[in-house]
Amino acid sequence: MAPHRQHWARHHRFLAGILIGAITIGCGLLIAQDQETLRIKTPLAVEDQRFPDYLARLLGRPITHGDSYRVLTNGDVAFPAMLEAINAAKERIAFESYIYEKGEVGDRFTAAFAAAAQRGVRVRMVLDSVGSGTLSRDIERRLKDAGVSIGWVKPLISASIEEANYRSHRKALVVDGLVGFVGGMGIADQWLQADEDMPPWRDTQIEIHGPAVSDVEAGFNQNWMLTGGVVEPEVRPKGPAPTGGAESIVVWSSPQGGENEMKVLYLLALAAARHQVDIQSPYLITDESSKWSIHEARQRGVKVRLLVEGDKTDAKAVKYAGRADYDDLLEDGVQIAEYQPTMMHAKAMVVDDLLSIVGSSNFDNRSLELNDELNVAIFDRALAARLRADFERDLTKSKTLTLEEWRSRPYPERVRDWFWSYFGEVF
Repeated sequence: MAPHRQHWARHHRFLAGILIGAITIGCGLLIAQDQETLRIKTPLAVEDQRFPDYLARLLGRPITHGDSYRVLTNGDVAFPAMLEAINAAKERIAFESYIYEKGEVGDRFTAAFAAAAQRGVRVRMVLDSVGSGTLSRDIERRLKDAGVSIGWVKPLISASIEEANYRSHRKALVVDGLVGFVGGMGIADQWLQADEDMPPWRDTQIEIHGPAVSDVEAGFNQNWMLTGGVVEPEVRPKGPAPTGGAESIVVWSSPQGGENEMKVLYLLALAAARHQVDIQSPYLITDESSKWSIHEARQRGVKVRLLVEGDKTDAKAVKYAGRADYDDLLEDGVQIAEYQPTMMHAKAMVVDDLLSIVGSSNFDNRSLELNDELNVAIFDRALAARLRADFERDLTKSKTLTLEEWRSRPYPERVRDWFWSYFGEVF
């Protein structure tokens, strides 16, 4: 081929690559856009004794009574508790995670799962093909050779562009149908070890006992039926006996193009708030629905505090996109603080010192509209007090922002945040 033709061929390939990239990004943004703006009010306050049943019926989920909870703050507390439960398993283990990586933590869990399977425990896993894509073949082979069954959510090689954008972000472990764990922690070293950039991540996991455990296992079985081949879902007709005084609603969601149970849960919780809402979440990005709900809460005199990750984050672009909303939120009187010591990955919401929402869901569009998520809404003042205490302690390690300070930021930072905001709903 003549030199000038080679030049034009390369030029055309370059332009075609840009065009394909632009179309792909455009399709992703179109898929992720908030299809509907939900404006939800409720005459019932969180403290109204009718509200738990009201919430459960609107979500289409059962409400359980007699649950108990233990807060496991950070990986050095959560991982030993989870491993202890796995090592004590007698009958079955159900485990779902977005992240499962090789490393020290991965090795510990792999050894525990394999040992359980080898002693006759039925071990089933659901893993996301993106979040756990770096899981080594050696670990996967070791698990399967021990008898562990693994289902993969939406392998990229067989997914359409739209399907590839929908991931399973759930993080749940249920052992023998008697004890459950949910929260923000995946199986990876960043939750336990410092690296050259930051200390171990700050996160929250909860240990569950009581009837709600059966509903967490039911959420696992939803994705197990989709990924496990020929399956026989296991949920006992009679679940665990009551162990405490909490009322719980386990909510699991899948993408539905504009709204799902998880989004409705958060919006109803905001609508029912009368005094104070504390939201702790990384990757916090509001859409028209959540902005409206927060604004309405502020108009009712509700104190709203947001505690998010700071510059120590694993996703800078997402952080910048989230910051684009700060001006409007601060002007509305919302208090915003950014955690400083390390990546803040905890996902917890406390409303009026009674309702707590804990699980895998971030307060962003991806979690509330695109991902498979699993959270527990819990009516229990003792748990709310513990989570609030963690929130207050984290605030002492955070930078609280002011509207005046925010508006005086350098112009390049404001342009950067504005640019990334256009990708906020796809992150």
